[in-house]
Amino acid sequence: MTFQVEKEEGLALRKFHLSKAKRVVVKVGSAVLTGRDGLDRDVMENLARQLCFLRDSGREVLLVSSGAVAAGRRKLAIGNREISLKEKQAAAAVGQSSLIRVYEKIFESRNLKVAQVLLTHDDLSHRNRYLNVRNTLFTLLRWGILPIINENDTVSVEELRFGDNDSLGAQVTNLTEADLFVCLTDVAGLYTGNPITDSDARPVYTVARVNRQVTEMAGNVASALGTGGMYSKITAAKMVAARGGCSFIGPGRDKDVVKRLFAGETIGTFFLPQQEKLPSRKLWIAYTLRPKGYLVLDEGACKALTQGGRSLLPSGIREVQGKFGIGSPVHCLNEEGLAVAAGLVNYSSGDIEQIHGAQTSQIESILGHKDSDEVIHRDNLVLL
Repeated sequence: MTFQVEKEEGLALRKFHLSKAKRVVVKVGSAVLTGRDGLDRDVMENLARQLCFLRDSGREVLLVSSGAVAAGRRKLAIGNREISLKEKQAAAAVGQSSLIRVYEKIFESRNLKVAQVLLTHDDLSHRNRYLNVRNTLFTLLRWGILPIINENDTVSVEELRFGDNDSLGAQVTNLTEADLFVCLTDVAGLYTGNPITDSDARPVYTVARVNRQVTEMAGNVASALGTGGMYSKITAAKMVAARGGCSFIGPGRDKDVVKRLFAGETIGTFFLPQQEKLPSRKLWIAYTLRPKGYLVLDEGACKALTQGGRSLLPSGIREVQGKFGIGSPVHCLNEEGLAVAAGLVNYSSGDIEQIHGAQTSQIESILGHKDSDEVIHRDNLVLL
């Protein structure tokens, strides 16, 4: 099956999925929200009108908004010069208050209350906190309040970061089981090439599945203010599709772009859901948890996982990379270094170092104990 759907068929599929979308996550990036003089009030007013349109049409809405660091830069007259992590965190602290204050005023004039929700990756990587965040967001929606979600840049260090708000938006979409992820950016959508340098580049209107061809099209060019280029948006769409949701990437500064999307206009790029949905827990393992280490597998083990639906046994492991404990998330790599699966291990890295390449029947004699036959049980393993 090709990655792309023909234009007319794609438009029909858009209309079908949009008609069923009852909960929508809208993500807007720094490059859209900010101008030369800081936060662009006209753009934010336009965004507010569109979110109110979605709510008035009977849909639940969550907003994932960048802009804190960019707003802080403008407020402190830092400009676009390179700044350190601690300076970026301080700029976020200054800018976040400005960002939420503008949102509050804009939505108050439309009789809509907002709530600020600041998250780190750590909040979603621990299952109990993950569920607490989910319950809080559902409570806000039940109360008729618009959650405005951003990464907590002020306290985030590298290991706690989402990396970009495209990933955060996708994770919020999956966390809340939203039907649609709308990613508003400073480009018109996905093209077959770079339209600036490639005269043969054509817009891609509907993507049936995100494969290597699609990710190669995306490249990885970040805008001046944001942290995520088109590649991160494609990755986010893939995460949402794995749970059975749809995504849209479109021009955030265009007037009424969301209204036009729901009116059936062929704008931006629409990503269809994956037919076989990943269960919530496996989705969390695959896309929320970050690997603490890597297991390099031989060809037979890769085949057993990808084609046979098997658990990972020690005999198929060629190499252990990193230090990790029992229950840690790891990625399984093929001999070319490509990730084929993610999972939670039953043994520590030290124990796997001793038993890799051995038969299951040899585990106890090597370690002096045997907690499990499998290094990763198939119930805790997800194909990537």
